[in-house]
Amino acid sequence: MVRRHHIQPMLLHSRRLAAGCLAAFSLLLAACDSSTETPDWDTPGSGPAAIDEVPETAAAPDLKASAVTPSAKPPTAKPAGNGMRFVAYNVLNWLTMDRYIDRELHRSTPKPVKDKAAVIALMKAHSPDVLGLCEIGTAADLEEIREQLKAAGLNFPHSHYTGGSDSVRRLGLLSRFPITATSKPARTEFQLNGRMFGINRGILDATVTAHGKSYRFLGVHLKSKRPVPDADEEQIRVHEARLLRRHVDSILAGDPNARLIVYGDFNDTRPTPTVKTITGSYNSPGYLTALPAKDSKGHAWTHHWVPHDIYSRIDFITVSQALRSELDFQNSYIIDDPGWDAASDHRPILAIFR
Repeated sequence: MVRRHHIQPMLLHSRRLAAGCLAAFSLLLAACDSSTETPDWDTPGSGPAAIDEVPETAAAPDLKASAVTPSAKPPTAKPAGNGMRFVAYNVLNWLTMDRYIDRELHRSTPKPVKDKAAVIALMKAHSPDVLGLCEIGTAADLEEIREQLKAAGLNFPHSHYTGGSDSVRRLGLLSRFPITATSKPARTEFQLNGRMFGINRGILDATVTAHGKSYRFLGVHLKSKRPVPDADEEQIRVHEARLLRRHVDSILAGDPNARLIVYGDFNDTRPTPTVKTITGSYNSPGYLTALPAKDSKGHAWTHHWVPHDIYSRIDFITVSQALRSELDFQNSYIIDDPGWDAASDHRPILAIFR
């Protein structure tokens, strides 16, 4: 028979032993989970894990338009003196194509007027100095955006337009400051499964000079998640990323202090081979730092795939080491004004440079 006064110490000892085992097990798990690879983000405080991203929604029904109103996080003032505000934005098919409007198929139709107006309203509310655009159609489409922005009070007298093997969707850059140089990568093709492929939307390469400082912009819109019959879409995207990284490396080889801003719709999330190929090795001088911008609610996603209701960060702004110290991490952000989804399925990213 075990006396009552012996039971209490025994129970206490058992509880202490269980607690100690649990603590040791937790430390073991933490140790097993540790990693010396690239951190989640490049500044203190990592954002939430991104969700797998999505294909283009070219043939999906257009989202219902709603009024764009200022975000809960008001846009910061323009940088004092010699700074710059840059927005990277996939404007969702600002071009003529077959599209669904109010669930009805319309052949060879421009982006709806109300959706265009929502794009312009977002940019007016956040006043960028330079605007990098994905999913532009013709050069005339880019000019239309420039003219509508000018009518709204944003004057971008300088522009650059380029593309790749995709004859439908192109890249554009608008700037308040002079575009002092443009260039093209040495290679724009790759071999896969015994066939040659060209990078779909090309690589935009334009240098802007603002307040006596140069910023070299490299813009891309990589292959979507949409399957194609000729090759695996992920492998296409990785090869496109390699071409971009090759171009970055060639620039840095000639000028290790090149002030690069590499941006666009990467169509992949942070831990993927695509994004890791672009940013490069974490400890190398050529590493590109990705801006870990968040919206007014602290959320980090930039794209909403409506049919599957998936939210993910697939749009990025990255910078070379020469520009890292000038990037205002604290005040840069993802634009999330109410009504943003009337403009595009992507949310713009605004980077502020001191």
